[in-house]
Parts: sequence; structure tokens; C-alpha cells
Amino acid sequence: MSGIIGKKVGMTSIFGANGKYIPCTVIEAGPCVVTQVKTLEKDGYASVQLAFDEKKEKHTSSAMKGHFAKAKTTPKRKIAEFKYFETEQTLGGVIDVNLFVEGDYVDVAGTSKGKGFQGVVKRHGFGGVGGTTHGQHDRLRAPGSLGASSWPSRVFKGMRMGGRMGGDRVKIQNLEVVKVIAEKNLLIIKGSIAGAKGSYVTIEK
Repeated sequence: MSGIIGKKVGMTSIFGANGKYIPCTVIEAGPCVVTQVKTLEKDGYASVQLAFDEKKEKHTSSAMKGHFAKAKTTPKRKIAEFKYFETEQTLGGVIDVNLFVEGDYVDVAGTSKGKGFQGVVKRHGFGGVGGTTHGQHDRLRAPGSLGASSWPSRVFKGMRMGGRMGGDRVKIQNLEVVKVIAEKNLLIIKGSIAGAKGSYVTIEK
């Protein structure tokens, strides 16, 4: 399906035609360069590889310099593939925000914010042990028992415990394109998407 690479600018809000308040995410989408066109005969599947955002040559490997040179473009920071692109693309072609129109519904994938090590209350939504009876007074946010003792004498796989949270790839589906600002390569999308400001996202029609 057709898509584009973008960068999360931040969140804002607008008022719809009926006066309804709409929270939105602003994404700088493209322009992206077509750096490779894969075909079923040659590669085993059909896809279009896009590249976005300028990168210094001194930070680019020789192999990647050659890859970008084939597309007659400068080195880029972010590369992503989109399978089954709706329109035929050529090497070195440019895809911009005009791929979308107001009212389109898109799927947006990004990397969620990393939260580091978190306990079970924040990570899994545990409610904590209620009350302070039986001398219990400082264990409100503890996970409680991890299992029986004599059997199975171990902790089962998948037990919800404290640990690293965030930093996962998250795709949010069926978000509405509220506004397209073509001259600034901006997409205004209804709702929130995963990731910090300045993080890369992929937007699929």
C-alpha cells in the first residue's frame, strides 16, 4: 500500500466545521526519494524503498553512498519499504505530502517513548494491595506473590513483573487526515501517535 516517511513535529488542536475541538498530531511528511524499486521477478516480492531526511556524507558508509548515488540523490537518514505501492514508481522519483488528501484514513507506525525500568503499577496497571492490615504498611505498589512454592518451584514464563517499558514499535490504525499543508510538507492527523518529538514515523494509506 502507498505510504510515506515522516517526522513527528508535535501536537496541536483545531476546531472542526461543526465547532468540535479536535486534538491533532503534526507530522512533517516527506519529500521522500525512491531509492529502490523491488520486483517479484528479481527480489521475490514487490515493494518501493523510500528515503527521507538529509544526512552528512561523512556519517554515511561507502556502500550506502553507492546505493544513494544509483538513485541520483544525497545520503538520507531514514529508509523504509512499502509493499504493494498503488502507483508505479521509478528510481529517483519524489513522493511528497500530496499523496494524501483531507478525509483519508491512515495507519501510523512509530517507536514509543522509552520509560526505562518501571514497576508493575505503571507497567501493567496493577492496583496495589489495598489496606494496611496485618502489619502491612509499606508494600502498596508491590507485585505480590509470583507463584506457589513446592510446585512448580519456579516462576512461570510471562509473569507480569517490573522491567523495561516503552521503546516498542507501535502502529495506530484508522487515523483521519484532518488537513494537508502542501507548501510546508505537513500533515495534520486526528489523535495522538507513538513517539517523541522529532522521531521518525511511517504513514500508510
